[in-house]
Amino acid sequence: MNIRHSHKTGQPLTVQVGVSHARSPETAVREATTDLRLHATCFLLVFVPDHLDSDTVARIMAEVMPSATAFGCSTAGQITPEGYENDALLVIAFPKRHFRCSSTLLKPLRPVAIEGIAAQAEMLASRFPRSANWKRVALVFADGLSKQEDLLVAALNAGLGDVPVFGGSAGHGLAFDETFVLHGGRAHSDAALLVLLETDLDFRALGFDHFLPTDKRMVVTKAIPEERLVLEINGVPAAREYARYIGCSVKDLCPKVFADNPVLVRNGKSWHVRAIQQVADDDGLWFLSAIDDGLVLTLGQGTEILKTLEAGLDCGAGVGEDPDFILGFDCYLRRLEIEQNNLVEDASGVLCKHHVFGFNTYGEQHLGVHVNQTFVGVAFFPPKEETLF
Repeated sequence: MNIRHSHKTGQPLTVQVGVSHARSPETAVREATTDLRLHATCFLLVFVPDHLDSDTVARIMAEVMPSATAFGCSTAGQITPEGYENDALLVIAFPKRHFRCSSTLLKPLRPVAIEGIAAQAEMLASRFPRSANWKRVALVFADGLSKQEDLLVAALNAGLGDVPVFGGSAGHGLAFDETFVLHGGRAHSDAALLVLLETDLDFRALGFDHFLPTDKRMVVTKAIPEERLVLEINGVPAAREYARYIGCSVKDLCPKVFADNPVLVRNGKSWHVRAIQQVADDDGLWFLSAIDDGLVLTLGQGTEILKTLEAGLDCGAGVGEDPDFILGFDCYLRRLEIEQNNLVEDASGVLCKHHVFGFNTYGEQHLGVHVNQTFVGVAFFPPKEETLF
C-alpha cells in the first residue's frame, strides 16, 4: 500500500509512502514506487533494509525513475506506516507543491575538514534561491561508521547559520560492517549527504530520550578520541570498570546491556547519551559519539520508554493542530530496548498514530549536536490550503 491517509480526517497525507518487503532489489524498488505520483514529486527519501544491496537499490531507483531525485541511506531498521520493521524498503515522496530542495555529497568524510564542509554548506545555501515566506530546514545522512558525525554536524551548523540541521547516521542492521548514503544513483561509504529543504509547511523540531542521571559517575582516564575508543575508566580497563558499575561480567556485555545502561554526559543544563557500541580488544569500549580523556560519564537510569515516546511525539499541544507527518530518526539502541521488552507492537501503535516515517540509526543529529539513544525528528504540519499532493 503506497498512499496513506490521516487516521483522524481521512484526507491524504502531504507525503506519499511506498513500502516493499521483496527480497530482490528490482522487485522491491518497483513495488515501493509503483503508485507514487512522480510527476508531482520534488524528491524521494529512500531507506534501505540490511538484506538489500544499497548500491543496487540506488542504481535501480535511478533507472526506474530517472526524473525523480532520490536521497537516503542504509538502515538499522525502518519506521513505516505499520511502525517498526526490519525488512522494508521505505520510500517517501515529497511533493513539489510544498517542498523544494538542493543537495550536496560530502566525500571523503574521514577526516572531516571543518572549514571546507562549512564553506560547502554555505555555498549550497547561497546558490539555492529563496522562496518568499517559505522556511528552510537541513537534513543530513552520514556514514554511521565514519566516527566523524560530531565534527560534521558542527561544521554544517556553522555553514548554514540559522537553518536547523537534523538527521541520522546510516546503519546496517547490527552488523557494524559498512553503511551507505544514497546520492546521484549510487551508494557511497565514507560520505555524508546534505539536503537543504524549503517548505511552505510549518514544522517543529523533536528530540528526546528516556534517561535520567544517577549518582554513579566515572572518569575516562585513557582514550583514543579520533577512534571513539575508551581504553580505561577510573584507571581500570574500560569494559571491566563499566561492567562493575552496572553489576555484571565483561562477558555478558552486549547491545541489550548497553541499551539498558547508557552513560550520559552533561552539557550545560542538558544531558546527552554517549552510547557504547561494543567491547574492544583488551577490554576497551567503542563508543558511538565523541569521547576524550578526562570526560566525566554518568550512569543513566531509564524511565518508561513508551510514555516518553507518546509525550515526545505529541507535539500538537499548544499549537492547536496535530502534525501531518513526522520524519523520524530513532536510535537502534532504543529500538533494541523496545524489542527486548516485548513492546514493539505498542511502540508501533504510537508511531502509527502520529504518522512517523523514518529509520533506525547508528546516531542522531539534532540542532548542531550529534547524540545517541535519542529520537530526533521534524514534525511537519498540514498545509494551510486544502489541496495536497
